[in-house]
Amino acid sequence: MNQRTIAQEIEMQGVGLHTGVKVNMRFKPAEENTGIRFCRIDLPDRPIIPADVSKVISTNRGTTLQEGVAQVWTVEHTLSALHGLSIDNVFIELDGPEIPILDGSSILFVEAFLNAGIIEQEAEREYFEITEPISFEDEETGAEYVAVPSDEFEITTMIDFNSSILGQQFASLDHIEDYKNQIAPCRTFVFVHELENLLNQNLIKGGDIDNAIVIVDRMMSQEELDNLAKKLNKPSVRVEREGVLNTIQLKYPNEPARHKLLDVIGDLSLVGKPIKGKIVTKKSGHKSNIEFAKILKKKYLESKKLKGIPIYDPNQIPAVDVVQIQKLLPHRYPFLMVDKIIELSQTHVVGIKNVTANEELFQGHFPGNPIFPGMMQLEALAQAGGVLALSLQEDKGKWDTYFLKVDNAKFRQKVLPGDTLILKMELASPIRRGLVIMNGTAYVGNRVVCEAELTAQIIKRES
Repeated sequence: MNQRTIAQEIEMQGVGLHTGVKVNMRFKPAEENTGIRFCRIDLPDRPIIPADVSKVISTNRGTTLQEGVAQVWTVEHTLSALHGLSIDNVFIELDGPEIPILDGSSILFVEAFLNAGIIEQEAEREYFEITEPISFEDEETGAEYVAVPSDEFEITTMIDFNSSILGQQFASLDHIEDYKNQIAPCRTFVFVHELENLLNQNLIKGGDIDNAIVIVDRMMSQEELDNLAKKLNKPSVRVEREGVLNTIQLKYPNEPARHKLLDVIGDLSLVGKPIKGKIVTKKSGHKSNIEFAKILKKKYLESKKLKGIPIYDPNQIPAVDVVQIQKLLPHRYPFLMVDKIIELSQTHVVGIKNVTANEELFQGHFPGNPIFPGMMQLEALAQAGGVLALSLQEDKGKWDTYFLKVDNAKFRQKVLPGDTLILKMELASPIRRGLVIMNGTAYVGNRVVCEAELTAQIIKRES
């Protein structure tokens, strides 16, 4: 299946569950390989936050993403709706800090996306295929997760709150096409003892008892029920026989379990790629969902590196030779770290750096035990990425790239004289406003020796 986006812009409004702030949202179609990206248009420079597990900074009663000082709270229902409809690329603008809670489910998002239309794009969708069992247990909460191979995305969620009222429940989604009818309408839920505590702390400022299932897990006197009604601005509340406040009716007997499944889908979408595999969870929550998503993201990146090792044929004519490289990059001896480019596309580049004992740096770096420095490996990756970024600009040779930051750098093997570094750089997202974000991996043979996420800025030379 190819990637998909929405056919036209969508505008939605609502109030954030925790902040109580009214927020206007605009969903926009996005280019291939953009992924899901949030933009805080109310903040200076309109910061962009990718929907990626590395951006999660809080899981306290919802999942919050952050980039710099910009945050977006309670993203899980929106992400679940997008993933449930197999939508890959959307740009989401909002003028406040939190996604609206709406009716407590994801169905209003789903209906809005379907009304706007969903279109197929030209690029193929890349999946994370589970090839072996992956498990995780959160000892603190008792949550358990396992992912096993499957030809499509399947998920089963079991909940157990040690409550005689709610009891043990489970929900399953065997085909993602059933998401709209079976999962999307299911609303969030809260126990009455939690609700009382939150109200007493002046929290859930945007909460409305009509968009959440309130489970009464203990006996309550009429006086307590009357006090609760006052706090909820309701004339009265009573407990139905199944232990649920009478403010709403359950859509399914296992609606709480189905909503937990909805949350798991939203949180696991932060892996960044749709999953082909069967996921089974027990006692899931946002904190443990994100921990499992981090494990899956790590496994995905490892599998991608093994699949994506470039094949280097020294007899192959370079895509860009060293003379052409020097026309793009300002670096010269002894600081030019790329000898040639063997692959170059709109989204990736593969360069070659031959490490020799004649490198000047070996005179002072580990004398008698020459090791090519890790920072030089990062520089070599950056220069290869610079060739890609600058080759896409008009007026070639009149631009420079400058490092802004390096994230998640890891050095896995020593690089020695005689080694040939294979430098692979891939765009993590389209270049916007001169900002280049790339994932870099350096190999010697079929071994990963270095990896990092690099961010740079393209700036035109003054003269």
